[in-house]
Amino acid sequence: MSRIALIDYGMGNLHSVKKALEQVDTKVVITGSPQEVLKADKVVLPGVGAFPDFIKNLKKNRLIDPLIKTIEKNKPFLGICLGLHALFEESEEFGRHKGLGLFKGRVVHFQLPSDLSVPHMGWNQIHIKKKSPCLKGIKDKSYFYFVHSYHVIPEDNDLIATTTDYGNPFVSSIAKDNLFACQFHPEKSQDLGLKVLENFAKL
Repeated sequence: MSRIALIDYGMGNLHSVKKALEQVDTKVVITGSPQEVLKADKVVLPGVGAFPDFIKNLKKNRLIDPLIKTIEKNKPFLGICLGLHALFEESEEFGRHKGLGLFKGRVVHFQLPSDLSVPHMGWNQIHIKKKSPCLKGIKDKSYFYFVHSYHVIPEDNDLIATTTDYGNPFVSSIAKDNLFACQFHPEKSQDLGLKVLENFAKL
């Protein structure tokens, strides 16, 4: 059984993600050790809270270099919510803050009609734009659980795996090789979320 490193960056509750991964029969270790991340077969970067604090804590715990090396080596990588945002060049959350810069693009706040509230919270559909191993067995227009006020705008449209409509379409996941990163929370998305995690565990 492959070993998944679930990155502990000192913020948020990681146990819901760990529990969901364990439901699909994987070995999961919560770790904030750069060495453990480098040794892992697969890496999951979940994220809750504010982008600047998230990046600050990754730097403080010396996790940025192991994350970049994991992705550059094409190890299976799953980013969730802020774990998606962090992959891009910058975010406008609470000012302008640099991300990891693995992909060109930025993270922006929703600009919505007055009848739609922010954060975007609850169940919404995904529209599949390209195939990804993590979406195997997931039908177009399936529902997943969201809670966020910001979303990514990649410069490279080939990255886009799914979009979701909330006022306007936004990117709800990206995929490249063994990398998959999603705005929705698979750990909160019941059976379909577990299917995404199972697909990731099989990479």
